[in-house]
Amino acid sequence: MLWRVRAGLPDRPGALAQLATACGRAGVNIQTVQVFPDAAHVTDELVLQVPEGWTAAELHALIDKAGGVTVSAVPATGAALEDQPTRYVEAVRSIIAQPATFPEVAAHLFDAAVAPSTGTEDVLEMAVGESTTIQIRRDPPFTPTERARAAALAGLVGQVLDAQVPPAPQQPGTAEPDYVTTDTTVSALSGGLVAGRAEVTPHDDADVPWPVDLWVDPAWQRRGVGTRLLADVARAARDKGADEIVLTAPSDSQAVLPMVLAAGMRGRIRMAGESLTVRIALNDLRRSR
Repeated sequence: MLWRVRAGLPDRPGALAQLATACGRAGVNIQTVQVFPDAAHVTDELVLQVPEGWTAAELHALIDKAGGVTVSAVPATGAALEDQPTRYVEAVRSIIAQPATFPEVAAHLFDAAVAPSTGTEDVLEMAVGESTTIQIRRDPPFTPTERARAAALAGLVGQVLDAQVPPAPQQPGTAEPDYVTTDTTVSALSGGLVAGRAEVTPHDDADVPWPVDLWVDPAWQRRGVGTRLLADVARAARDKGADEIVLTAPSDSQAVLPMVLAAGMRGRIRMAGESLTVRIALNDLRRSR
């Protein structure tokens, strides 16, 4: 049986050796170790192979007797033995290939979850670009080392996504579309044709964001039309009294995260099944307009 255990140990010589000796005497094999230093204490993450039938209570007792404090102990699979640098490289590859998977990939990487379960979990925020924030949560507190890794991961992903945005294609004779806002609908019009449209649906539930339906003609994609539509429909929603809007797209969409980044809005992205949602708070927009 494998368990992933986080233990707080004194930051002094021999502390880990004392724990290793206690594990050996109990027939517990230490498979991997990660060390997260923090001031006067160190948090060690251990993957332990324990005798069959062992429980979390027995692991707590073992670590306490060895001079440590158990932060958490949860059953693990063979995936817990994966090389950590390799996990981070593969995570970056996955996110770049499908940006909308960022929340789920990051949650898996840090043994966390995207959605809150009790509301008391520790929260780790990762800023992608200047405005988009990804949040993950778990019961064991995130260490300063993990927060630094998460910031570096988000920074790298943001830089790569920015570099991937191609310049708008130049099409001689094709003027930029005109943007017309009518009540809760914004249309991008070019030569009398609709190049794109965004519409927000108001409702009276203050706790639920207003849904936005956004569409861009394929011939006009990657030209900033979606970004402008999103920004304008957000202002229309704000003027109608909305505090937050939500945009829904297929989970394999490649454009949503870059579009939110380009619009300079603060969004929270979540995937569920074959759909992804982006909740965008309008409070910053309200202050800036």
